[in-house]
Amino acid sequence: MARRRTHEEPENHERWLVSYADFITLLFAFFVVMYSISSLNEGKYKILSDSLVGVFNQPDRSIMPIPVGEERPRSSQHDTPSVVESDAATANPVDPLDSIVRSMRSAFADLIETNQLTVRGNELWVEIELNSSLLFPSGDALPNDQAFGMLEKVANILAPFDNPVRVEGFTDNLPISTAAYPTNWELSAARAGSVVRMLAAGGVNPSRMAAVGYGEFQPVADNATAEGRARNRRVILVISRNLDVRRSVSDVGRTSEARPGIQRAAATDQ
Repeated sequence: MARRRTHEEPENHERWLVSYADFITLLFAFFVVMYSISSLNEGKYKILSDSLVGVFNQPDRSIMPIPVGEERPRSSQHDTPSVVESDAATANPVDPLDSIVRSMRSAFADLIETNQLTVRGNELWVEIELNSSLLFPSGDALPNDQAFGMLEKVANILAPFDNPVRVEGFTDNLPISTAAYPTNWELSAARAGSVVRMLAAGGVNPSRMAAVGYGEFQPVADNATAEGRARNRRVILVISRNLDVRRSVSDVGRTSEARPGIQRAAATDQ
C-alpha cells in the first residue's frame, strides 16, 4: 500500500505584519491616553494659576489665620485717609487754566525769562504769546525746525483738557505782496493755520481750535522801530474757560486786557 504524502504548507514570510499591526495599535492607544492626560480644563487651570499668584505675591494670604467665629474689625482708622482724600479732591478740583499756566511756565522758563514767550490770563482765559521768530522765517508761514519741538510741548500741555483754543496771528505794518501772501491778512491767517495744524498733529482735538488772522491792525508796539515791529510779529494762543467765553469775549489778543497773574478767587464756570 502506497504511503500518503503529507502536504507541506508554504512558509509565510509576512507573519511579521500581524505583530507590527498589534504594535501600532498599542502605540496609538498609548498616545491617546497621554493626550487625554495632558489636556487640562482651561477654567480650572486659570483658577489654580490665580490662586498660586495670589499666595506668592501677597504674603498676607499665606500667613493669615483661618477665622473662627465672628470676626470683628480691629480699627476703622485705615479707611479714614481715603475718605478725607476723596473729600479734598471733590472740594478742590483741578482748574484747567491754572494747570495750563503752571505747565507752560515750567516747560518754557528760559523763553519766558528772555520775553520771547509770555503767559498771562485772568479768570476767563489764558493767553500764550509767542514771538513769530520762534516759529516762522521772515515773511513766510512755513514753520522752522525749532517750531515743531516747541509746539509739540505746547500740544502735550493742552491735549488733556477740553478748553477751546483760538490761535491768532499778527504781523507788523511792513507791506508784503507775494503770490502766496498778497497782504499781511493772508500771512497772519496762514501762520495761525500752521500752528493749528501742528497742535492737531500733537494730539489737541481739532474741533476745539480755530485760526484767526489780524494782520497788522492790532499792534502792541510802535511800528516805527525795529524792536516794535518785532513785538508786533506774534502768535497768540487763547485758551478759554468754555465755549461761551470764547464766543463772547472780543479783542482778547490785546495784551492790555489780560493780567500777568491769573486770579481764581472769583472764577466761576458759565
